[in-house]
Amino acid sequence: MSQTLRLAVSQSHTLATTSATLSALEATVKRARQQDVDLILFPEAYLGGYPRTATFGAAVGARKPEGREQFLQYYKDAVDLGDTPEGAGQSWIERTLEKPKTGVRGDGTREELERIARESGVFVITGLVERCAGTLYCAAVYVCPIEGVLGKRRKVMPTGSERLIWGQGSPSTLRAITTTIRGVKLTLAAAICWENYMPLLRHSLYSQNVNLYLAPTADARDTWLPLMQTVACEGRCVVLSANMCITKSNLPTWITGESTDAMPRVNGNGPSPARLRKKSTVVDDGNEIVLPDPKTSDQQAPTVEAKPDASEFVCRGGSCIISPSGEVIGGPLWDVEDGLLTADVDFDDCLRGRLDLDVGGSYSRSDSFKLTVEGLDLSPPPC
Repeated sequence: MSQTLRLAVSQSHTLATTSATLSALEATVKRARQQDVDLILFPEAYLGGYPRTATFGAAVGARKPEGREQFLQYYKDAVDLGDTPEGAGQSWIERTLEKPKTGVRGDGTREELERIARESGVFVITGLVERCAGTLYCAAVYVCPIEGVLGKRRKVMPTGSERLIWGQGSPSTLRAITTTIRGVKLTLAAAICWENYMPLLRHSLYSQNVNLYLAPTADARDTWLPLMQTVACEGRCVVLSANMCITKSNLPTWITGESTDAMPRVNGNGPSPARLRKKSTVVDDGNEIVLPDPKTSDQQAPTVEAKPDASEFVCRGGSCIISPSGEVIGGPLWDVEDGLLTADVDFDDCLRGRLDLDVGGSYSRSDSFKLTVEGLDLSPPPC
């Protein structure tokens, strides 16, 4: 039986509202399904947003009132998945937590993601900002089209200023999950952004015999791609990394302070209203094709609007797909605001690579080197 799956990485940026972003996610998943994609990864903090350039009015020993207002807006943009502050693990996954008198736990985002995966038949992994009690967490959720949510994890080590706005997740959520897609057995887990610079965290995933390694990120530096190649070669695993490509005009108004009089973003795909004129659609390379407005010019020919100037980007993307040998087989994708990378991957290549390197097994020298993680079973999960 073939061990090949078609995988995708979505280089999508967060829209003006969380509901609009969720609609955009659904549109992208449908687009991926039309290309026979089996599994898709979205960027870090895609739902809720990565608050790039925001200061939250903070300095050592001082916080400004306007920074608290920024946090309030950011908190309201985050999603409520109905979990507990400490993380309820299997109880949350299996929906055995106490339910409210009416409705479901959370704000319905979990159920909406499950619907999108179920109706499309695509396995969906997305980064999101999760609110729970009064704390925000940077998280990733795994959504199976058949079984629904199979797992969720919260970033254990926010980086730099992220530590002001995001809490630390439990290392126990680093547990890999297993699934089977079209006869291909997958053991998958996510390391979020700079968690990939934590060697012991990477090894905790390798030790679980991961063959699909997910790296949603906000890092668009030139050093990111070689890190992903190292992870793939080191772990003999397929690596998917998704980042946003975003311009200054697409930052939320609570960061920029600009007027909200502009028309809301539409369609869930493509540029912000500041870059839309008349009727438009967006092609695969990220360019906007502007169509004539029949009310003003029935004869005007379509034109193509140029991409934003390089200085307009606050994050250039760089999403990629890497083979178990470290070969770049998709991307890196730069300066494309609504990109979709796809690649056909033979997961038998993970086993072929284990002939001479299995850092979680024969190459680990477990008789001499030991790794323990609080609350995490490092043994490979049963397939």
